[in-house]
Parts: sequence; C-alpha cells; structure tokens
Amino acid sequence: MVQQIQEAILEGHIADGEMLPSERELKERFNISRGTLREALRVLEDRGLLEIKIGNRGGTFARKLTTEHASHSLAILIRSQVVSLEHLAQFRQSIEGDIAALAAQKASPNDLAKLVSLADSAAALLKDRQADHGGFYALDQRFHVELARISGNPVYLLVMKSVHANILRYYDSYLEMGPEDKQENITFFYDLIEAIRQGQLNEAKILAESHVMQFGKKMRTMKGPSRGSPERRTADSGGLSME
Repeated sequence: MVQQIQEAILEGHIADGEMLPSERELKERFNISRGTLREALRVLEDRGLLEIKIGNRGGTFARKLTTEHASHSLAILIRSQVVSLEHLAQFRQSIEGDIAALAAQKASPNDLAKLVSLADSAAALLKDRQADHGGFYALDQRFHVELARISGNPVYLLVMKSVHANILRYYDSYLEMGPEDKQENITFFYDLIEAIRQGQLNEAKILAESHVMQFGKKMRTMKGPSRGSPERRTADSGGLSME
C-alpha cells in the first residue's frame, strides 16, 4: 500500500492537496486492518508525501514534496551526530566546486548582479560593529544557494538549501567567526564573482573547493563547542540541559 500511494502521488495520479479516500474505503481497497493502514499513512506522512489533518475539515491529503522535509531530516541526522559537520564539509568540497564551475559557464549579467549585491551586503555588515553574526551567516548561506540556482541544476539547488540551512544553525556553536574570518569570506565572494564574470570555469572550481577545504580545517581545529552551544550549556549546568 505504501508503495502504491507513493507512486500515485509522485506520478501525479493523486494531485497536490487532493484528499485521499476515507479510512474505511482504503481498508477495503487494500484489504488491511485499521492499524496497518494507519501505520502506512504515518510512513507516508514522515516521507513528506501526505498531510493528516484532524477536525471537521480533517482527512488525509496528498502533499507536494519540498526542500523543507529534506532539510528537517538532515537536521535530525546532524543533531544525532550521525552526520557531523566535518562530513558536511567533505561533501561540500566535492560538490561546490562543480557548482561554481557551472555558475561560471551559465551566469547572466543579472545573476552576477545578485552575487555582487550579496557580497556588498556582507562587506557592509562587516563594517557595522553593531551587526550580529546571524546576518552575516545568512548572507553567506544565500550566496552559496544563489550559486546553486545559477548552476541550473535543481538537484544542486535542493541539496545546497538543505546543507546550508543546517550548517547555518551550528556556526555560532562551532566556528565563532571573527572579523578576519569574515573578511576572508568576503574576499572569496569577490574573487569567485570575478572568475565567474570572466567565464573561468577551472578557477571558479578551485576557488570554491579551496574555500570549503578551509572551512573543514577550521572545524577540525576546534577544541570543542563554544560557550553558547547546547553541549557546553549542558556541561556548565552539571549535566542538566537548560533548554
């Protein structure tokens, strides 16, 4: 049953937002018990293919897949330490070089203008002593996601959205980027933009790979979570989480 409903949604036979038949109809159609049916529906809900609503207007509805579900799953893997930030750094090094090369091949003047705008905003934030880290990290995320969009490959775009959304929430805990680190990022932005502007595919690829490699090195040299991280708060409270 799980496979049949999944294929029906993915192939468009059940439209986004369409309500599935009642539990009784589904039980009869698939000749299964109520418990088995509900377990199957929960599996499909976990996969992001169904939305189960309770109440007068409740029911089970087909759901269009989005990057949000993939991002949520990745967040769980990171928090459970199945996927470490070093794993993400290794993965990024293998993929972001290719994305940068594609961007150098496909970028339009409008695409370049968007990248320059993000780099300029990051540079302005660095000069603003009142600005918090979050704004800079968000711009860094948007820059990398924009590169994936420019590449024209929807798979790269989905992956970069998920990866960078989950790296973003751990920057404060593990990296504590200072002014020099941020300036290094900004220099990378402008150097990469210039390589893309010149259509230098190999140079763009090397710049992106080197940038991610430096990120990985910083991760490996960290001695432990920063003061604001969940792990440090737990230790400081005598083993009791303050969250």
